[in-house]
Amino acid sequence: MKVLVIPDVHLKPRMFDRAAEILARGNASQAVCLMDLPDDWSQERNTALYEETFERAMEFHREYPGTLWCWGNHDLSYLWNEMESGFSFSARSTVLGCLERFRKTVPSKQLRYIHRIDDILFLHGGLTEDFVRRFVCGRRYDEIDTVLEKINRLARYEMWDNSSPIWYRPQLSRVRMYKPRKLLQVVGHTPVREVCRDRNILSCDTFSTNRDGTAFGSQKFTLIDTVSRNWEEV
Repeated sequence: MKVLVIPDVHLKPRMFDRAAEILARGNASQAVCLMDLPDDWSQERNTALYEETFERAMEFHREYPGTLWCWGNHDLSYLWNEMESGFSFSARSTVLGCLERFRKTVPSKQLRYIHRIDDILFLHGGLTEDFVRRFVCGRRYDEIDTVLEKINRLARYEMWDNSSPIWYRPQLSRVRMYKPRKLLQVVGHTPVREVCRDRNILSCDTFSTNRDGTAFGSQKFTLIDTVSRNWEEV
């Protein structure tokens, strides 16, 4: 299956317009969004942009109802009332209202921390071996779907942690990832200048910007074949 990866959005609703164009050309049969819909440099008071971004995301899901969505730390910071870099007190009530509508638009099975297609995991940060062993008993470690089901049921207490799949940055350390010979992890969260692979991690956060609003990365999407694992920027 060819999948279009939509990386961290951060108040750039135009990303969904470009993604829709790619899907309309038949370049992929499904999209996966790594979320982080809210928050960007110097936009804390621009509540209209927060609402526009969520509305465009919901419109995109109605256009492409098979889209999968992976919770990001910026999305969950509002649901869990956890202050972090970029958190907007001005937009808090707007985001909460938008998230309530978003969760009514997207079926719960399509809105998770981690999704699996074939032997590829799609998630915001990264899934380490240590995190799995912390919450899944040893005899179930090799049962990938059981592991993912368990982790997708975890709540704020377990997930608001630097080692969790919404926060961990595999690009910055050499910690062993979960089943690296079996699974490829497609992730966002950590800005990269271009889509790149290291070990079993494919990093896709190419739309992040510098503090002055200039582009940090290539601003290209990722197309990945979930069987062959071949990928390209588009």
